[in-house]
Amino acid sequence: MCENRLKVKGIFLDFDGTIVDSKEAYIEAAKIAFQAVGQRAPENKVALEIPKRLEQGLTIRDLTNGYTKKFLKVYFQTWYSISHEKTKLIPNVSATLEALSQKAKLALITMRHVPTQTVIKELECFGISKYFTHVVTSLGTCPKPSPEALIECMKALDVEMCNCIIVGDSVNDIRAGKAAGAGTVALLSGLFQCEELIKECPDLILKDITVLPEYIK
Repeated sequence: MCENRLKVKGIFLDFDGTIVDSKEAYIEAAKIAFQAVGQRAPENKVALEIPKRLEQGLTIRDLTNGYTKKFLKVYFQTWYSISHEKTKLIPNVSATLEALSQKAKLALITMRHVPTQTVIKELECFGISKYFTHVVTSLGTCPKPSPEALIECMKALDVEMCNCIIVGDSVNDIRAGKAAGAGTVALLSGLFQCEELIKECPDLILKDITVLPEYIK
C-alpha cells in the first residue's frame, strides 16, 4: 500500500506534460520560429527551455538575439497550428483516467490560450473527453499560478477546495494549488526537473500520471 494516500473528491489535471507529451511540438515550433528570424535551430534542450521560461514569465532574449517579438509571433502561431498533430497521449493515460474517474470528479486546466471547445475537441480525438466534468483554458481566465481556474473548477465540480488536488508537471501547477488551498502533485513527465519541482514543496512527486491512482483512496 502506498504511503501518503490522498482522499479527494476533485482532481484538477494539467494537459501538456501531464496527459499528453508535447515535447515534439515545442521543438518543431522553436525550429520554425528560429528559421523565421534567420537563426539556426538550437539543440532540443534549448528548444524545450523556451516553453519553461515563457510559462514562468521569464525572458528568452538571450536565446533570440534581439528578435524576441517576431520569434514569439511565429512560435505561438506554429505551436497552435501543429499541437493537435504533434502531441500524443502519455502511455496508459486512458486507463489511468478511467481509474481516477471512479475515485473523484476530474477537471482539466491548461495554460493554452485557446477557446475551451478547441481543447475539448482534442480530448475527443484522443477519446478521453468523457472523463472530464469541466475544462478551463487561459483564454478568459487568469493562467496558473493564479488560483482563478482552480476556483472555477471547484465550483463546477461542486466540491470543497480542501478536498481537491492539482496534478501537473510544472512549478506553476504547484504554485496555483498552494494559492488555492488545494493539495499538489508534481509529475516528472514534462519539462521540469525533479530538483526544480522539489523547491516548490508539493505534497507528492510522481514519475507520471499513470501511478496516481495508487495514491488516491
